[in-house]
Amino acid sequence: MKKILLLICLVASSTLFAQLPRDLLTPIPKTYLYEDYNGSIYLNNRYKEASVIDERSGTFDAKLKYNIHSDALEYNSGSELYEVNKNPTVHVRIDGNYFYYCDFENQRGSSRTGYYILVELNDRYRIYKKVTLKIKEPQKSVAQIGPPPEPGSIKAITTYYLEESGVIMELPMNKKEMLAAFSDKENELKEYLKKEKIRFKKEEDLIRLVARYNALKSSDSSPSRSLLSNRGQNN
Repeated sequence: MKKILLLICLVASSTLFAQLPRDLLTPIPKTYLYEDYNGSIYLNNRYKEASVIDERSGTFDAKLKYNIHSDALEYNSGSELYEVNKNPTVHVRIDGNYFYYCDFENQRGSSRTGYYILVELNDRYRIYKKVTLKIKEPQKSVAQIGPPPEPGSIKAITTYYLEESGVIMELPMNKKEMLAAFSDKENELKEYLKKEKIRFKKEEDLIRLVARYNALKSSDSSPSRSLLSNRGQNN
């Protein structure tokens, strides 16, 4: 009887995540951009095990990799290349990173659509990070002799955002700009930064700092407790 129950559990677990259906995929052409550059346009060069969560039809297994340049989650099937449909109801988990396709606005009302990686989830706010590329073109040599020209380079840049009710604000990565962004609690945050030895380039510390600001706002007697109210307009 125990063996039968074990077999049922194994079968159930093996069928929990079905293969990725083609109606969640869009064919895309294969490109060979920046192959000779130092660095990569991919977050990871190898395809990795992933879960694709479609809110309407279920969860599916696939091997994917994120193309930062085209902002696409790529799926390779034989000689064909696809991307996961860019849809707010389709989310993807790769290596503990949860990719959400979002249609945010910045504080000026401009659209900021694309894939964002969820970092922190709270009842009032969320913290996301977005990866972009800094591309340096190769230096062309005009001389016929001498060393070869310097190759181009690609560097991944991670930017963090605070999101509240569909509006996002870029989180500054230095003390002066951060305190200016959260100026209504500047004195309290100064004390917190010093006491906790917050390092702005450390993701965990950034999460802690925003959580502290949220706690200060929550205890505020002011009727407006929005974390993004009256912030800078530089996003």
